[in-house]
Amino acid sequence: MHDLARALADQLHPGAAPRDVTVSFGARRQAPIEYRSRGRGGPVTVYAQALHAALYGLPTPGESLPTALDALLQATHTATVPEQKTAVLRQVAEQLRNAAEIIQRYQYRAQWDRFPTDVAEQLATAHDQARQIAQALDRVAPAFGHQPTTDTTPRARAAHGQSATTLVTSSPSPAPRHR
Repeated sequence: MHDLARALADQLHPGAAPRDVTVSFGARRQAPIEYRSRGRGGPVTVYAQALHAALYGLPTPGESLPTALDALLQATHTATVPEQKTAVLRQVAEQLRNAAEIIQRYQYRAQWDRFPTDVAEQLATAHDQARQIAQALDRVAPAFGHQPTTDTTPRARAAHGQSATTLVTSSPSPAPRHR
């Protein structure tokens, strides 16, 4: 769904952020009259979600994912299918990009208003970290789109001879004492 939103946003301008793009649909003049009197439009992310659901036979929700983080937190408790889990992570990533933009504006404002240098530096660091977290979520979100077929926990890898790359999860047993 996120890829569809990006592709639709790219139709306006390559690299445009989906959150900044809206779409509008209307009928051409040659279309039957019953189509010409209607039009629809809205955020590209909402249309990408509906298009994704239609293409892949997924249920179409009555409304898009919530954008407020507290409401999105509640959605994590009700997300049961893999596609919903992926969508929640992608929405969190999108919100982090929005947060990064807000932080950057305050960073510029701090520089303009000549706040102490460390204020702008800390805001720049927070901006970079928010962008990095959003990118990390974009990378891992697809993993939630399907259920793992094998157990990939550290203990399972250790049981299959891959213990060299796993972390020790429990402390070693103390050596027996001799009297």
